[in-house]
Amino acid sequence: MARTRTSITIDDKIEQQKLVVSKAKDKYDAAVEELEKLMRKRDELRNKELLSAISSSNRSYEEIMEFLQG
Repeated sequence: MARTRTSITIDDKIEQQKLVVSKAKDKYDAAVEELEKLMRKRDELRNKELLSAISSSNRSYEEIMEFLQG
C-alpha cells in the first residue's frame, strides 16, 4: 500500500509559524516580567541597606544631603 504525501499549504505553514511566534512571545514576556520583579526586589533591598547605613551614621541629614548633591 502506497503512502500518500499530505501537502502543507503556505497558509498552513503561516498558521504554524504564528503559533511558534506566539509561544516565543509568551515566554519572552514571562522572562521580562521575572527580570523586572527581580530588579524591583534588588532596589528594595538596596534602599533598605541605604536607610540602615544612614540611620547608623554619625552624620547629620544636612551633611548627607550635601554629600549626595555635591
